[in-house]
Amino acid sequence: MTDRSGNAGPLANAFQIYAPSLIYAIGLGAIMPAIAAASTRFGASLALAASTVTLIGIGSLIANAPAAQLASRAGERTTMIVSASVGTMGVTLAWAMVAEWFPVPSPADFVGYMTGILMIGMAAAGFNLARQSYLAVAVPLSHRARAMSMLGGMQRVGHFVGPFLGAAVQSFMGIQGAFAVGAVCMGIAVIVTLWIEELDDPAAAQAASPPTTTSPLEIVTNPTMTSLAKEHWRVLLSTGLGVLCLTALRASRTAVIPLWAEHIGLSPAQASLIYGVSGAIDMLMFYPAGAIMDRKGRRVVAVACLSGLALGCAVVPLTDSSVWLMVAAFLIGLGNGFGAGIVMTLGADYSPAVGRPKFLALWRLLSDAGMLSGPLLISAVTALSTLAAGIWAIAAMAVVGAGIFARTLPAGPGPVTKHDSTKSQ
Repeated sequence: MTDRSGNAGPLANAFQIYAPSLIYAIGLGAIMPAIAAASTRFGASLALAASTVTLIGIGSLIANAPAAQLASRAGERTTMIVSASVGTMGVTLAWAMVAEWFPVPSPADFVGYMTGILMIGMAAAGFNLARQSYLAVAVPLSHRARAMSMLGGMQRVGHFVGPFLGAAVQSFMGIQGAFAVGAVCMGIAVIVTLWIEELDDPAAAQAASPPTTTSPLEIVTNPTMTSLAKEHWRVLLSTGLGVLCLTALRASRTAVIPLWAEHIGLSPAQASLIYGVSGAIDMLMFYPAGAIMDRKGRRVVAVACLSGLALGCAVVPLTDSSVWLMVAAFLIGLGNGFGAGIVMTLGADYSPAVGRPKFLALWRLLSDAGMLSGPLLISAVTALSTLAAGIWAIAAMAVVGAGIFARTLPAGPGPVTKHDSTKSQ
């Protein structure tokens, strides 16, 4: 067991988590573009194939509470190992169904494929929650935002590199190559995670052992998610709603650029190039975002992030050429990249020392709800009106989120709460 008292630097304990995070993200990034396309191999309609992507978010929603229980009882390291193992099994199952390793009749083969995708989403919930909780302990408050932003950066790099690696393998294996890359990367992540050391949390130990003058009836050493929700309901219904708006925007932006590119008659290659540029700008911003969060505060970054996303999305329906859509995509990538790690940082800031994984599970429920609600909002408004109206609706949600953050987050550097002050040295 180790703690943060080592002399190797404030991010020393954090670095051991970045390697498995990057490897895992590359595997997930390789899979994501292939999920819908592979579904058509089972005779699924285009609408049904597109909906299979939502199984990732649904799996995450389902697994948040069990992952929190596992992290509370077995620790973050064990949770990461178990989650990465489940992800490896899930992508291997999906790969087996696509590659027809076994003679499975229809529609059982498609059910098996969807089960594998659902398992990937469930694994992501546990893996992400445990990583966030681990870093909240491993890093002092003075460097928390940078650590969380670097973790978000690993996800961005993985999601940027993964599709290219998956495409390269698909050139000689077909679409199953994407799942092969995913299975190998997630399997390697399991092995690398075995070398992570579990961390002691002095703040949690202190909080769980109050002075002897306190009545034992008043001591809560293992709070439930329900009790944490009651205790922190003001934060969850204020800043938490801002997080929901932000994650809704982040989920929607992946559809906004390709849909509008098709609407104005651009080729798929042009749309991919524009989306790639947006992703590259997003990826390059993660460390500056964390440094600004630590030095200037969470509010300036959160408001700037949603303002940039709002402006970029609002401009998209006004574009009619690849050049102007590229400008809008640049704004979207810049805004999203500026907020790298903000959701994880705020979750770590607000989380109590005792019951941290369970609180982070509640935080992730809000985040996952946003991931599902954003694309649904665009779809609903587009069905009732036009695609432009749908995009403007999501831009309006960004404005609302920016307003929530501006009102609820304190100005100035440092964490948004002070209950973790024992870790600020």
